[in-house]
Amino acid sequence: MPEGDTLSRIAVALRPYLAGRVVKAARARLPGPQVSRIVGTKIEAVDAVGKNLLIRFDGGLELRTHLGLHGSWHRYRPGETWRRPASRAALVIEVPGAVAVCFDAPVVELFEARAEPVHPTLSTLGPDLLDDDFDMAEAVRRLKDPSRADMEVGNALLDQRAVAGIGNVFKSEILFIERVSPYAKLGTLDEATLQRILASAREQLQANARPGAPAGRTTTVDPKTGAKLAPSRLWVYDRAGRPCHRCGTMIRSASQGDEVPRTTYWCPVCQAEGGPAS
Repeated sequence: MPEGDTLSRIAVALRPYLAGRVVKAARARLPGPQVSRIVGTKIEAVDAVGKNLLIRFDGGLELRTHLGLHGSWHRYRPGETWRRPASRAALVIEVPGAVAVCFDAPVVELFEARAEPVHPTLSTLGPDLLDDDFDMAEAVRRLKDPSRADMEVGNALLDQRAVAGIGNVFKSEILFIERVSPYAKLGTLDEATLQRILASAREQLQANARPGAPAGRTTTVDPKTGAKLAPSRLWVYDRAGRPCHRCGTMIRSASQGDEVPRTTYWCPVCQAEGGPAS
């Protein structure tokens, strides 16, 4: 599933071609969103909010897309051949000089902008790690809430209601960098540790969202130099059974989470023990 840095890059890529332009035509594959209502309106903004892309119109409407595991946004010139079949287009927006196509997205939603403060998804999002005004104290407060005390930190970082923007790749990478077991309970982690985790996550997301970062190639990098931290693109993610770049121990992986299990990767030596038994 695309993480916050990917959505930020998408917003940056689409914004010059959509913002300030009047919608000539629009259609959606999924039932529900009456996107014909945006035809004739001007696009005011294209923004990433956590893992959501929001397109705002001067008529007081907003479009929200969530890419899920397989969705993507493409931009084409009028008449240009699409790289994917039209049957996979969940949303198409045509403006003068450009066609924006969202493929395979499970969520395409049109709603009144005034309803955003009470939107069932957007109103519950935690502080966005890529927001210029990211509220560290509020993010820590949400993670330290007593209701999350028994939650494993690897699951908590994916909970967008606590903090928005982290996906499965950076969940594993950040916890490795900070030498924290993904299976550690939030109630056992002090505030300083949570601040370190969130600071690292913010740095990595910002580094991967920066102009010029390779699209579609998440890399764990030195946020100051942009250089790769590991000999490969990533420290542990998708490296199960391979030697740890730090200590040589075999990287492990296991399914984590009950509602939506995701594969977690970690080093049993560099990170505190606490994962499932071998």
